[in-house]
Amino acid sequence: MKREAFTLMEVLFVIVLLGILAAVAVPRLSATRTDAEIAKGKADVSSIRSSILTERQSQVIRGVVSFIPKLTENTTDTILFRGDGTRTLLTYGIKEGAWQHTAALTYTYTAGGVTTTFTYTPATGIFTCTAGNDYCDELTD
Repeated sequence: MKREAFTLMEVLFVIVLLGILAAVAVPRLSATRTDAEIAKGKADVSSIRSSILTERQSQVIRGVVSFIPKLTENTTDTILFRGDGTRTLLTYGIKEGAWQHTAALTYTYTAGGVTTTFTYTPATGIFTCTAGNDYCDELTD
């Protein structure tokens, strides 16, 4: 009676091949996660900046020429960028997680284990990357 089965050599070849594929795929998956975090942060930054300008334009129509004085009501907010309590920035805000409110006008965004600091300047309405140059360019392009 003849049995059909894989030889030990064939099984070892498949295991080695799977190991090589895994060694190539795992770093790519890790990079993809960081790329996704950067893309999310970039979208958030664009949304925040756009909201600052939109809020400013609606205030100018009402005769108020100042930018919003702060982007979040206080440093203990768990929902960020909702406005200063009197003027709205993002209606639904952004939950704390990758974003953190660290000081009165300072926020940090963490992607791929790298923390990038953003500062809001109420006199000019500018929300800019001030530290963590690893991802500043990628988050603000």
